Amino acid sequence: MDSPASVPPIRVGTAPDGSVTYLVDLPPEALPPVASRDLARAWYAARRAALAEQWGTVRVFRFLHPDGAHSDLVLADRDASCWAGALDALYGIGTSQGLSLCLRLLALIDLLAQSPWALPLMRLARDGAEPDPALLRAAATEPLTREARFDHTGFRARLTRYTSHRLTGASA
Repeated sequence: MDSPASVPPIRVGTAPDGSVTYLVDLPPEALPPVASRDLARAWYAARRAALAEQWGTVRVFRFLHPDGAHSDLVLADRDASCWAGALDALYGIGTSQGLSLCLRLLALIDLLAQSPWALPLMRLARDGAEPDPALLRAAATEPLTREARFDHTGFRARLTRYTSHRLTGASA
């Protein structure tokens, strides 16, 4: 776990319209890895919030990069706002660990939407999808990119360490 002195603070503010802004003094790629059990808990919390239609609010993240530049990530999509709200209630995304969990969950969902090779690692059920534990282990430790996503090639390489027998022969 990060000590308070080693992690730059995340300042959180709420606008009159209810949107929440997070000023993060580090870039997404510097956020720490998380425990896969916490990411699994986050997955199910987000799923419960979506089933309950708890849509949440718009969230804006402003990241400071080492070169002094800033980048913004805006979660205005109803689903992403819902999932972020669920994780904020569970972990507090105004902390580096909570924010890392939130961004890793969103990056995993983004990766799954774009990567047919990962479909064998998902079990579809009436109330949502069940991720293979290997997906969660990889997402918990694979670094995020500057855009708060996963590099698909790097993610797949990490994933094959956990489950190469299920990805062998899958199309790229």
